[in-house]
Amino acid sequence: MKRAIVYFFEIIICYVLQSSLYQFISLAGAMPNLLIILVVSNAYMRGRMTGTAVGFFSGLLIDIMFGNVIGLYAMIMMIIGHLIGFAHKIYSRDDFTLPLIFIAVANFIYQFFYYVFEFLLRGKLDFSYYFRIIILPEIIYTVAAGILVYKLLHMINHALDRNEFKEE
Repeated sequence: MKRAIVYFFEIIICYVLQSSLYQFISLAGAMPNLLIILVVSNAYMRGRMTGTAVGFFSGLLIDIMFGNVIGLYAMIMMIIGHLIGFAHKIYSRDDFTLPLIFIAVANFIYQFFYYVFEFLLRGKLDFSYYFRIIILPEIIYTVAAGILVYKLLHMINHALDRNEFKEE
């Protein structure tokens, strides 16, 4: 129960930071996608079920506030959380490189689906322009922010694991 409350607050904090501080932390029109970092980190550290749940609720928040259709971004984030959750079997507390690679891949998948649903279906076919101007800067910025945010989420997860171990 304590872990679910922590996940709830993590989602809310990342969402508020991402949506309200956009104009203050954006570089070259790109902003780190903190919810992708959150979903990937929790899926990698805790597995498929946690990644799916955190992805669903993170995507649902995005849908409610910014989406045209409720459930589209929830589905995308849920799929990302579920797929990254398979990597939980190779999770190592000392490895910080693999989660950053997963964050980059997940951000690319998220942005690709965003392009498909928001631009491609409306007839805007210049993917190379969209990749250069929007996807690549956001991936770089998200991975850079992921270094700090993943370390923080890793410490929170480790503290929750220790707390659960003490209670048993």
